[in-house]
Amino acid sequence: MTSVTRRREEQAAAVRESRRTGLPGFLHRRVDGLPGPFWVLWSGTLVNRIGLLVEPFLAFYLSAQGLSLGAIGVALAMSGAGSILSQLIGGALADRIGRRATLTLGMLSNAAALLALGYVRGFVPLLAATFAVGLTIDMYRPASAAMVADVVAPDDRPRAYGLLFWAVNLGFSVAMVLGGTLARAGFVWLFWADAITCAIFGLVVWFAVPETRARRPDGSAEPGGFLDVLHDPLMVGFVLLSLAVSFVYMQAYTTLPLAMKLTGLPAQAYGLAMAVNGVVIIAVQPLVSGWLGRRDINTVLACGIALIGAGFGLTTLASTTWSYAGTVFVWTLGEITMAGTAAAIVAHLAPAHLRGRYSGLFGLSYSAGYLLAPLGGTRLLERGQAALWLSCAGLCVAAALGQLALGPAIRRRQDPARADA
Repeated sequence: MTSVTRRREEQAAAVRESRRTGLPGFLHRRVDGLPGPFWVLWSGTLVNRIGLLVEPFLAFYLSAQGLSLGAIGVALAMSGAGSILSQLIGGALADRIGRRATLTLGMLSNAAALLALGYVRGFVPLLAATFAVGLTIDMYRPASAAMVADVVAPDDRPRAYGLLFWAVNLGFSVAMVLGGTLARAGFVWLFWADAITCAIFGLVVWFAVPETRARRPDGSAEPGGFLDVLHDPLMVGFVLLSLAVSFVYMQAYTTLPLAMKLTGLPAQAYGLAMAVNGVVIIAVQPLVSGWLGRRDINTVLACGIALIGAGFGLTTLASTTWSYAGTVFVWTLGEITMAGTAAAIVAHLAPAHLRGRYSGLFGLSYSAGYLLAPLGGTRLLERGQAALWLSCAGLCVAAALGQLALGPAIRRRQDPARADA
């Protein structure tokens, strides 16, 4: 059967199924085949991200409490340190007590921490509360990633993770508008709205999603720990590549606004340029996720990394708002290309009983990248914009080549992963 004939048969089948389900053909191809628990998780993620109101406005809130710039920096660093631990704790709990229990515990704990942060006063209590928020804010992520790997077939995982990525960005876009509106009425509304959506997410998963973690016949959990993950050289190599990409990507939120200011552009220019990121993700990602999901995930991921490098490398040439927006457009295409593929690779690499810990270590690479990005990026920016952006491009080229080099070994892991799923 030729590829053209096969494609026509797939399209005809999609049309027949769309008539049965009432969904348009293009939409049916993007949502078909994903189980009910995934859609509960997707819906809860969307609601939770719409309510993500405190984190984007945390610096403004701390400033309103009378903290100095230095004190605000310390408080935000405490939140970042808590986030790193959050991924590791969440990964261990997801494998030990279960995905559903960990996700619910993380969401309810984060709700409590948010309310505490909204009402405590004084520098030390604020430090403790911001650390608690950071410690609980990402606890759900490894459990969520492991749950998707548990219930979604390997071939559909890139599409499923991509849809979650889209829900996160759609929700965040709404949250930025909603947060600004609520903040004018008083910051306490941000804390309550964020806490309520966290609680809704956790409780919906608890009551609507069965536990997905595999167990032994006697009901006990499989043995294993983070040392087992660290003894997997393929996973360690993949995480190091992810850390390099995260370091580059996080420059968009750390050194990019500084670089635009040095060029003589106002803060509004940065906001306009970065708005391109959310618009392109929301508009483009659902259209290409199915097509990307049918390609080799290692090649797709390497291409995404290369596009991110190209976008940041082109920033060397930018000097106007629209030229910066154009570079954001390029690296956003890379972000879309990567969406879902990296998490799907982690799911392929992880044994079923260690999926939480594997996802936690992978998430740690992005938390660590957020901490390292301003440290290294500002040093490079001191040497000139070309030094920063060309270094970012070179790092992504190296990471893309490294991903292609890991590809054959990752593909060899896919067969046991399929059998396990």
